[in-house]
Amino acid sequence: MTLVSTLARAALALAAVVVFSAGAAAQSAHMTGTFSGAKVNAGAVTHSMQGDKHVLTLSPDFKVPDTPDPHWQVVDSKGTVYLLQRLAIKDNKISMSITLPGYIKDVAKVQIYCAWAEAVLGEASFSTTLTLTE
Repeated sequence: MTLVSTLARAALALAAVVVFSAGAAAQSAHMTGTFSGAKVNAGAVTHSMQGDKHVLTLSPDFKVPDTPDPHWQVVDSKGTVYLLQRLAIKDNKISMSITLPGYIKDVAKVQIYCAWAEAVLGEASFSTTLTLTE
């Protein structure tokens, strides 16, 4: 084998690794469209993996609604609604990300829900249902 063919094969192998890695990264990070609703009309949600945990994170342009008790809420592909933790945490800080519990098997959309008023303030959907596999 000549030096040129060896280098060509090495370059081809490296290109395949780069393409595969980019595809795997694209599959592991998903983003919703922009929130839309009565009180929430900015920002989006990104899904990522942190170890073996599924994490949803609000984008920096998300504005917390001026309501008494906003919460994270997700809806699965069957329409089952899961009310999760409050957005506000200790010392007036905001929970910009949440680890999804293991009993949620997929996520079609993310909602911001006011538990006090019992109303959806805004929602953002994934383009395809996010399947959470363990």
